[in-house]
Amino acid sequence: MNKDVLVRTARAMVASGKGILAADESAGTIAKRFAAIGVDSTQVTRRDYRQFLFRAEEAMNRYISGVILFDETIRQTAGDGTPLVKLIEAAGAIPGIKVDLGAKPLANFPGETITEGLDGLLERLNDYRHLVPGITVPRNTV
Repeated sequence: MNKDVLVRTARAMVASGKGILAADESAGTIAKRFAAIGVDSTQVTRRDYRQFLFRAEEAMNRYISGVILFDETIRQTAGDGTPLVKLIEAAGAIPGIKVDLGAKPLANFPGETITEGLDGLLERLNDYRHLVPGITVPRNTV
């Protein structure tokens, strides 16, 4: 990884007055949120909700330095065909990706969970690199 790119990215992520938007809800999590307000969770409603957030350009530009995305989101396009990642970039924020696969029950420890995702991580990172040209993804780090 290019150290200068890493330093520039880190500085941009911690810009004064800005924060990171966690838009990495899984389909299951967002379904629960939508159900609470009477909205069906479909690929279209999830996309519409996300594009609404990312197209709030003034707020994104002024207050958001980066956006954590879920696997579904990094692959989605807006209703007009624009990749959601491009909406984020156009608003001046840096797209990122949640790379773990979520929490699962930990064997032999009732009530405890463990985060999965190290298995297959390198392949997922390479996939994201191809999905988002220009994204900074470490090479051969797993």
